Amino acid sequence: MSSEERRKKEKENRKNSILKAARKLFFERGFKSVTVDLIAAKAEVSKGSIYLYFDSKEEIYTQILISANIERHKEIENFARQEGTASELLLKYARVYVDFFLENNELFRILMTFMLHAENMNLTEEQNTQLIHTTNENIRTISEILQKGVDTGEFSDRIDIRQGQNAIWGLLNGIISLYIYSGAPEKRSERINTTVQESLKVFI
Repeated sequence: MSSEERRKKEKENRKNSILKAARKLFFERGFKSVTVDLIAAKAEVSKGSIYLYFDSKEEIYTQILISANIERHKEIENFARQEGTASELLLKYARVYVDFFLENNELFRILMTFMLHAENMNLTEEQNTQLIHTTNENIRTISEILQKGVDTGEFSDRIDIRQGQNAIWGLLNGIISLYIYSGAPEKRSERINTTVQESLKVFI
């Protein structure tokens, strides 16, 4: 590895350590209570080092969620083209969605904070647009599955795809919210996935 490659790797590692520290703080304290000073202390770097990588707390927050959205999208982007009925794919999508947040429960609270309180976060228009775009990319997979069901005659052609998409996404997040931070940790996956699977029967 050349010295230039080593420097790039070190910079990337430092940036990731800052994001990791910030993610824990946003989860534990909420967006408003976290400062750049706190992030620097948690990441064990100087405040000046933070600004070598990010312009603001808002940019750090944005990058955490955009990275998570991109990672999640890689898992689900081709769902509608997979083998199986639309009902089977919808249930599979739900399990992947739930399991992602069970493995990354810090991200779920951070995402919900953005969805519920974005107008109070002072994000730039570009940051807000990026977050909404990458979030919608993941939600759109539900629409594609529903459309497949309509096209194959499995679902009624009277279904409103957009409303159905939003209803299912809201259902998933609502059920996750109920159980992800409560009860015995070893039973959360079974409880959430069972509730989701039973609830989705209303749609399929």
